[in-house]
Amino acid sequence: MSNSVNYFEVGTPDPAASTAFYSGMFNWPVGPPSEARYSMVDGDRGGLWDTSTMGGGNWAIFYVQVDDVAESIEKAVSLGATVAVPLVDNGAIEFAHLVDPQGNRFGVWRPRDA
Repeated sequence: MSNSVNYFEVGTPDPAASTAFYSGMFNWPVGPPSEARYSMVDGDRGGLWDTSTMGGGNWAIFYVQVDDVAESIEKAVSLGATVAVPLVDNGAIEFAHLVDPQGNRFGVWRPRDA
């Protein structure tokens, strides 16, 4: 389904502390980190991204599944958004992080097989 919120992500320079907090708070299982320093949360419902090697940013965002990530970036920018993480294609998915005109970070994504 296009344009539905169906994923969340926590960016943190301290993944151990964030894992302890969210596991303790919500009983979410957090998987081991991948080579990209990304851990799946509660199966495939969310992710925890270790940002310590890329500037140490903190965020908690939602992702909206879209039909075309590049087109969504263009539309968001035309409406006043800025790009925080440009389009990334990791082979399995495409995604980007955007910041709305009020400063709220959010993500858009799509599976590559769609």
